[in-house]
Amino acid sequence: MTDPESDYTEDSTEWEQSYWRIVVPLVAVVGLAILTADPALAQATPSGSDIGSDFCSSNLADTIRNIFTVIQFGGPLLGGVIALGTTVAIPAFRRADTKKELKSMRAQALVWGVLVAPLGTTILRFLMGTVVSGGSTCSL
Repeated sequence: MTDPESDYTEDSTEWEQSYWRIVVPLVAVVGLAILTADPALAQATPSGSDIGSDFCSSNLADTIRNIFTVIQFGGPLLGGVIALGTTVAIPAFRRADTKKELKSMRAQALVWGVLVAPLGTTILRFLMGTVVSGGSTCSL
């Protein structure tokens, strides 16, 4: 027979591990959101019909444009370099498991660099143009 207390400690340990796997990324995302929103909250809110033009000339709009440019061009560039590097490195290894990992890395680099980064930029641009006040007047 098994001891019920030992089952309880094993279950609680698994629960604590899964708890921390959820809490740590959640705290990181919330912290990043607070740090990212701070410059936007510090800006003065304009009134009247100049909301769109004031937003387009703000530092926040310039930052958003720069982030879009980095994601749009840096994602495929980085993904392509990683994919090319793994393709070149595959023949240098003899072990099948290492080759399998490199092939998986190559596939992930292509998926995230070539597909997800430009698609994410398009989705963010759509959200900024439709959700953000004055975002549709800018060319974000």
